[in-house]
Amino acid sequence: MAGLLDPLAVAAEAAAQLCAAAGVERIDVGVVLGSGWKPAADELAAAGEVLVRLACDRLPGFVRPTALGHGSEVVVLRVPAVGDGASRVVALLTGRTHAYEGVELWRTVHGVRTLAAAGARAVVLTNAAGGLAEGMRVGQPVVICDHINFTARTPLVGADFVNMVDAYSPRLRALVHKLEPGLDEAVYAMMPGPQYETPAEIGMLRVLGVGLVGMSTVYETIALRAADVEVLGLSLVTNLAAGVTGEPLDHDEVLEAGARAARECGALLAKVVRNL
Repeated sequence: MAGLLDPLAVAAEAAAQLCAAAGVERIDVGVVLGSGWKPAADELAAAGEVLVRLACDRLPGFVRPTALGHGSEVVVLRVPAVGDGASRVVALLTGRTHAYEGVELWRTVHGVRTLAAAGARAVVLTNAAGGLAEGMRVGQPVVICDHINFTARTPLVGADFVNMVDAYSPRLRALVHKLEPGLDEAVYAMMPGPQYETPAEIGMLRVLGVGLVGMSTVYETIALRAADVEVLGLSLVTNLAAGVTGEPLDHDEVLEAGARAARECGALLAKVVRNL
C-alpha cells in the first residue's frame, strides 16, 4: 500500500484537517505519549485550554493503536507560555502505532510527520522503557541523550541521508535539566518487540552502554530529524530490564508503573511545553 501513496502527502492532508478542526493556523509543539503515559494527558490538558479532541482514525493515514496502555486521540491545546506572555498550540497524541502491530512502517511515523507538516518545530517523544543503568528505579523519568537502532529498519525510503548527530536536541535537554535538576540521561535502545528482551540481550546492551530499552521512539526521531524538527525524548522507567532483578516481566507492571507516575510526568510535560 505504501507504494501506492506518498506518506508525506498523506501527513500534509492530515495536518490540514487537524488544524482546521482546532481552528488554528499551525501547531507549535507536538507531544507523543507512550505506554503508561496516557493518564499524564489530563495533567497536560489542565495546563491549558482544549481546542479539540479527535479520534485519531478520523484523520487520513491514522490507525488506532492496538497496544495496551495507548490512547487513540489527538488533542489540541492552547497552553500559556512562560516569560513572553504568549501561548503555544500543542498537539498531543495520546498513543502511537508500533511496527510490531503489523502495519506498514510509514504508519509508525505518520503521527509525527503530521505534527511536522502542521508546523511543529519541536516534538516531545515519551515512552515506557526498561531501566538497565545501575541505580535506576521504577517510576523514574529519564532524558534520552542518544539511541541505538537494533531493528535494522528505517522509515526513510530512497537516498534521504539524514544527520543523526545530536538527534536529541542539546538545547531541549538543557532546558529540561534547568527545569528539573537532577534528572538522569541515558542512551535508548530500540528492539523489535513485542517480546521482551532476554537476560543475555540485556547483558549485551549494558556492555554497549545502553541505559534504557524499549520498542518505539527511534523511527519517530529519524522521521522528525528528516523534517528538521527538534526532538526531546523522555523515558519513564516502568520496569527493571530482564536479568537486572531476575524477575519475569509483565506488561501490566509497565502500565501500573505509568499510572503511579502519571501526575509527576504530566506535570513535567506541562512545565517543559510551557517553557519551549
